[in-house]
Amino acid sequence: MKNRELLSLSAVEMRRQIGARTLSVPELVDACIERIEAVNPAVNAVTATCFERARQEAQAAQQQVMRGEPLGLLHGLPLGVKDLEDTAGLLSTYGSPRFRSHVPAHDNSLVASLRNAGAIVLGKTNVPEMGAGANSRNPVWGATGNPFNPSLNAGGSSGGSAVALALDMMPVCTGSDTGGSLRIPAAMNGVVGFRPSPGLVPVDRRQLGWTPISVVGPMGRNVEDTCLQLAATLGLDDRDPLSYLPQAAGAGFSQPRHVDLASLRVGYTEDFGVCPVDDGVRQVFRERIDAIRHLFRSCDPVTPDMAEADRCFDVVRAMGFVASFKEAYEKEPELLGPNIRANYEMGASMSLADAAWAHLEQTRIFRNFQQLYNDVDIVISPTTPVSPFPWTQLYLDEINGQKTRNYYHWLGLTYVITLVTNPTISLPCGIDQNGMPFGLQIVGRHRGDFALLNIAYSLEAAFAANPATARPLPDLQSLLAPRPDLQSIVTHPPVYGGAAGADAHAPV
Repeated sequence: MKNRELLSLSAVEMRRQIGARTLSVPELVDACIERIEAVNPAVNAVTATCFERARQEAQAAQQQVMRGEPLGLLHGLPLGVKDLEDTAGLLSTYGSPRFRSHVPAHDNSLVASLRNAGAIVLGKTNVPEMGAGANSRNPVWGATGNPFNPSLNAGGSSGGSAVALALDMMPVCTGSDTGGSLRIPAAMNGVVGFRPSPGLVPVDRRQLGWTPISVVGPMGRNVEDTCLQLAATLGLDDRDPLSYLPQAAGAGFSQPRHVDLASLRVGYTEDFGVCPVDDGVRQVFRERIDAIRHLFRSCDPVTPDMAEADRCFDVVRAMGFVASFKEAYEKEPELLGPNIRANYEMGASMSLADAAWAHLEQTRIFRNFQQLYNDVDIVISPTTPVSPFPWTQLYLDEINGQKTRNYYHWLGLTYVITLVTNPTISLPCGIDQNGMPFGLQIVGRHRGDFALLNIAYSLEAAFAANPATARPLPDLQSLLAPRPDLQSIVTHPPVYGGAAGADAHAPV
């Protein structure tokens, strides 16, 4: 099978063929490495790599297949790990100069779960510094370009993972999400990003363990692949006080099933009443609603009460940055990027009264939002308020000529849903007014992850039947020429220091 045809297979189909012995793990790993080496210079999505270790693990994985041993859900599937997750023996910089030579001794809980399920780590995927922002650029690795136009933003903070998936570099990639970091890059690159309910996927790196705004979750080229990765990461974890086991655990999540879309009551909103949204995106969203409303039992506008969501998110988010960066800010503030410093300074200026107010307001917003589900089964909105903009612009400072409040205000469509904690997924839905991927954010009921994924699986199939709503694909051939400008913000290359299993190379 030619590499291009092989790499276009879904992760689910790859795993099926590995189990059936019609696809060898070494063949798949070599094909992914070849693709990364060919197209990554154009987009700078994959950072530190461990190709030789991966080839050794691929041989061992193939021997397990040939011996007829039990195989994990992800057995033999090449994996890209977002560079906020610790990977044993592989450079983990978090996009920060403070960690440009950091090689962890152990995998964190997410990576360990995926490797225990049989996935083979090929490398790390690019992020904004410390995950702050929705533009995957940092002074260690440079910027990640959008595969549909590398001069434009790929989103973030899971931008490298989204681009690697869009270009078939790897079939499985991880993400995480505080204000939209799974959903925004998924929308901007034409892939799927699922933000699960807090605790469904355990997190051992969250400083404030009882705060539900930050989660880890799966990305995929389609819903079924996304579910496969999710199923491999479920489980109770004593390091995460929010972790829980759902009733439909394990294999149930790995096998989504179609639902009758005609039975669904759908609510939709362009802006949740408070979010700035570009006029062009509003028009595209209206066209998409008109194109899909016939699928449902009903499809009507909703008006959630989110009046204080912006200020509430400011406080809740800032508390996390104070917890994480107080020592670094006091000792070496010059090594922290402007987004990190802005978040820390905002939090440091707040009082206990601010924190108490924010928790009260978040609770009020949560309870009001859940009332919508008395009349609807899902809520749909645009995922992003604008078309991708140049990566050279650190963040979006105005929408429709109006200045945004701060560097993340333009992420309002996703962070208001972070506050209510409902599971939510971004699905590709055609292209926007500029010919770039357009994503719909689908918000399910509180703790309704399994039902939401089944609905998304059915929506995806319906979207694929219409050229106006089908998933767009990048032009692979146009990306074969390197774009060295993507590395223009790198200050110094990382120091590798003989990391076990890591390939010694400068940023790609």
